[in-house]
Amino acid sequence: MNASARLTTLTRIGFAARGLLYVVIAFLIVGTGRAEDPAGALQYLGRGGGRALLIVMAAGLFAYGLWRLADAAFDIERHGSRQEGVMERLGAGASGLVHLFLAWQAVRLIRGAASAGDGTQAGARAALELPGGATLVIAAGVLLLGVGVFQLIKAVRGTFLRYLDPAVARQPWAQWSGRAGYAARGLVFVISSFFLLKAGFEERANEAGGTAQALAWLSSPMDVVVALGLFAFGLFSLIEARFRRLHDVPVDGIARRAANLR
Repeated sequence: MNASARLTTLTRIGFAARGLLYVVIAFLIVGTGRAEDPAGALQYLGRGGGRALLIVMAAGLFAYGLWRLADAAFDIERHGSRQEGVMERLGAGASGLVHLFLAWQAVRLIRGAASAGDGTQAGARAALELPGGATLVIAAGVLLLGVGVFQLIKAVRGTFLRYLDPAVARQPWAQWSGRAGYAARGLVFVISSFFLLKAGFEERANEAGGTAQALAWLSSPMDVVVALGLFAFGLFSLIEARFRRLHDVPVDGIARRAANLR
């Protein structure tokens, strides 16, 4: 098995790891009323599943992050150059960075380090310390708003189904778990984007917030409805782990081109 095939196999584990995180987020909201983001869900799993589970999830999330960044850079999933394709690649790049961060969080947990806290607020705080930091935070909020709206559009159009094996894509359980999942995730992103925009305009990092803050902001029963949608997204991620058609990242070719540039 070459490097490209190994990365693709690990990426499938990454899809499964992503799905498990969203299932845990939904379980915590519905079962305990506790709002968590993927990093918090990872910490919860680490306490319950132990070191072995964290190692597998770290490897999968790292591979998934690399695969998403490669998709953003080289269009390996063939999104095209139209507006929808550009949005797909922007979303892939953002997703890649987020999942590399989650892989790093998993490694920290494996090594016994405590959770790093709210990553969104920490990122906003670091940005606001830079020259023009407020503008950076506002730009991040606008980008997240665009990604959230795009997720909602995907839920309506069902464009996510084209990446699945055709026989599976025709199944109602694949269609509706994806639609509900992308709708819930899009709503969470839109809410989170307004937190970021508020943090940027007011230049206050503590106004920023991610998934956990968005879920906590929702009142009952809307928080449970959205949590059930995130559970559906977790299930759809597990479906993707098995049935998504993945194009290999040309790892060897990229490495050769990078070596020739030296």
